Amino acid sequence: MSAPAELRELLLDRIADVPDYPKPGVMFKDITPLLADPVAFRALTSAFVDLCERFRVDKVVGLEARGFILAAPVAVAAEVGFVPVRKAGKLPGVTLGQAYDLEYGTAEIEVHADALAPGDRVLVIDDVLATGGTADASLQLIRRAGAEVAGVAVLLELGFLAGRQRLEPGLKGAPLEALITV
Repeated sequence: MSAPAELRELLLDRIADVPDYPKPGVMFKDITPLLADPVAFRALTSAFVDLCERFRVDKVVGLEARGFILAAPVAVAAEVGFVPVRKAGKLPGVTLGQAYDLEYGTAEIEVHADALAPGDRVLVIDDVLATGGTADASLQLIRRAGAEVAGVAVLLELGFLAGRQRLEPGLKGAPLEALITV
């Protein structure tokens, strides 16, 4: 799914390109101007709420850290639960962890062990789909908790990084919705 042209233009106009951040040669996509614009932020939230309704979700998972900012208001508006997926060591109590490969090394994400219940339909929300590693690890966590992956929704997909291809096997037929692909 791609956003309707009017929504796409509204959102793209409020995403700033920051060259050479966090390192030379990288063009960072800064969504903070979009978040600061209540019209654009509301439109983005509404688009994700529509996906919650279409996919009949019980909970949304927000991926650290900008996924939290996007998923929390979606959960409130859609009247579903919000579950943060964090970097390892950031959640108190009993957690489920999932390691995944980075370009150089590995990382791990965690979720509270009791945050997802068997049968929950879960939509993963994040700001950007880049290489797909974190999103793929979140799908594994959701399934290990006994919940069902209803789909993945992102504001922006960086198509040239092939994250969709990496994520495809882990989706197991669940949809991946990017409002904007560049």
